[in-house]
Amino acid sequence: MTQAENTQIKQVENTEDVRKLGTYTLVTGILLLLLGTAGVALPGLMSLATSVFIGWMLLIGGLFWGYHTFRSNPRSFIDWLKPLLLLVAGVLMLLNPVTGIAAVGLMISFYLFLDAFGSFALAKELKPQKGWGWMVFNGIMSLLLAMLFLIGWPVTSLVLVGIYVGISLIFDGWALVMLGWALRKGAQ
Repeated sequence: MTQAENTQIKQVENTEDVRKLGTYTLVTGILLLLLGTAGVALPGLMSLATSVFIGWMLLIGGLFWGYHTFRSNPRSFIDWLKPLLLLVAGVLMLLNPVTGIAAVGLMISFYLFLDAFGSFALAKELKPQKGWGWMVFNGIMSLLLAMLFLIGWPVTSLVLVGIYVGISLIFDGWALVMLGWALRKGAQ
């Protein structure tokens, strides 16, 4: 087999791999779109699912850290603090997911406040340059979203966490749909 034939075979195999990846990406994007839309339509349920999911992740992470500490340094009290904190936080979120939703809402609002002030600081640095106003706009939007959480906290968290997670899933889904579509078209 000549090198040209070998290269041609590899290109055909690569094209098939890209087409398959495009299909998987497209399907994943559609599933995320559906999940995100359901989350926006049923924000309370999405908030509850988010809280339970985070609770399980904390619990599982605490178990992994506990095992690591047991294997590496079981006599150190300080090394047991992190797994203990993860386990306690996970169990508390699983036992009382509504309180977990409120905690997640508070964390999102703090993140949005930090994002707003970071955007304002970046806008100030960029001010004479073109486009600095977009960073101000981003900061204002983040500030408004943070205020939405805090105005009626903790009650607003029951709805807003689900809506925000749902919207995030919708954007992720659209991005994957477009990427999958482009991969499939490019492979043809």
